[in-house]
Amino acid sequence: MRSGNIFLKRNEIVFVVILSALLLVVFPMALDSFRLNLVGKYLTYAFVALGLVLCWGNAGILSLGQGIFFGLGGYGMAMFLKLEASSPEHTAIQSTPGIPDFMDWNQITELPAFWLPFHSLTLTIVAILVVPAVFAWIIGVAMFKRRVGGVYFAIITQAIAAILTILIVGQQGYTGGINGITDLRTLKGWDIRTDFAKEVLYFVNVALLLGCLLLAQFVRRSKYGRILVAIRDKEDRVRFSGYDVSNFKIFIFCFASVLAAIGGAMFTLQVGFMSPSFVGIVPSIEMVIYCAVGGRLSLFGAVYGTLFVNYAKTIFSESFPELWLFAMGALFIGVVMAFPNGLAGLWQAYAQPWFDRIGRRGAPRPISPAPISPTAAPAERRT
Repeated sequence: MRSGNIFLKRNEIVFVVILSALLLVVFPMALDSFRLNLVGKYLTYAFVALGLVLCWGNAGILSLGQGIFFGLGGYGMAMFLKLEASSPEHTAIQSTPGIPDFMDWNQITELPAFWLPFHSLTLTIVAILVVPAVFAWIIGVAMFKRRVGGVYFAIITQAIAAILTILIVGQQGYTGGINGITDLRTLKGWDIRTDFAKEVLYFVNVALLLGCLLLAQFVRRSKYGRILVAIRDKEDRVRFSGYDVSNFKIFIFCFASVLAAIGGAMFTLQVGFMSPSFVGIVPSIEMVIYCAVGGRLSLFGAVYGTLFVNYAKTIFSESFPELWLFAMGALFIGVVMAFPNGLAGLWQAYAQPWFDRIGRRGAPRPISPAPISPTAAPAERRT
């Protein structure tokens, strides 16, 4: 196999091992339950960053509305958990038992039809994967088939994120409004609010993230991934070569939306609520910052960038609550201007050559054959 077709190169295998050890061993041993759950929340955003690497880094599609799909996945899981917490026994004091409390407050007396499938965990998981993909497909067909891209596509996705936020807030009786869906307690009878449950969900979150990372790496290394790079660099040339560019863009946009939805579902389980504050323009732009800081051309950099930015955000918000937004903006501007390839670019430019030199020094030198003297007598022929 040629090097361009290898699923994981040698250094990438090392990166996977290091990342797995960091998330599965170092963090659980070094952090208490509260901080570990905080890292788990950070990692849910990394799903979105992985999708942005494929969309923005590989295909050149900058989406400023990934919070849409993060929110759809999060609300899907929240609806299932809320229905489980709204059994007639738990809601006996309501005027209409058996429906979520915010519906009862808004004088809704019957569970809406679109809530009914979320009584089933299987249908909920299907909805988490299918609904964002279908929504992304509708947006992709409407935009890419008409060759809308670049800045215009970014602005349109940003507008859709704002519209969805307004819709969620306005339909308070069906979505919980500005407060979102809260008071989520159990998953199939298992209390998700305990420290032990948070730790279990953290490991599930890490396993899903590593699986999605490997799947995204497979897409990048495939022929499809190479066509995406060609579309990013010379879209007209790819189109003139006979490829339907719009279909490639639609697929990768849908794939990124599914990754974001998985992150949103895990966010709801990890944190215990979902609200429109994670759907709109601001969170969508923050997700782009995670990808940019880590490196929009590196899947591993996207994960590290997400952890780094969210950790910095937590530190600044705890110590300087009035300044953390300015600090995040300055971080994004500084990285884009000074290090356009993010943390991954710094690694490739400075750290990777140093490790390569060490590896070459430690490698055994090949043994060269002894030189033949020109005065040596020829060997006797054997009869």
